[in-house]
Amino acid sequence: MIDPISTVALASGAFKTIKAAISTGKDLESMGKTFATWGKACADFNKAEDRNKNPPWWQKTFKGSDEEEAIMIWNQRRKMDEMRKALKDEISFYYGPSAWEEILRIEAEQRKRRKQEAYERQEFIDNVINTVIVIVSLVVFCSVAFGVVWILKERGVL
Repeated sequence: MIDPISTVALASGAFKTIKAAISTGKDLESMGKTFATWGKACADFNKAEDRNKNPPWWQKTFKGSDEEEAIMIWNQRRKMDEMRKALKDEISFYYGPSAWEEILRIEAEQRKRRKQEAYERQEFIDNVINTVIVIVSLVVFCSVAFGVVWILKERGVL
């Protein structure tokens, strides 16, 4: 996991590339990889920001005072919001407002799909754990039953 400052630097680099390409008249559709880099940096920033709010006990992601950390996070969040707004304006200008709405719709669909996949993955893990528990319990029960029968036969009770 990279820290919020690194993600903003990555997003800024992709953003500058996008802005430069737009100013030279490059087609936005041909810059899919750069948009993807920017989008991934935004997602990483959001994840790093969430993780920074509640870091593991063994890891502190930022070594400074609470005030310094709050200002840094606020500043980075502001930069990310400004970049997102600028991209929204550029896309809306070239492709119309419906293009940005379509991006938001696709983003929501992706989020929903990933959430569903996470639920399905967790359900699969739960099923595997339950199956292992049942099999282990069955083996233990059969072993105990076999042991009891064997002991009883050795003593001549059966």
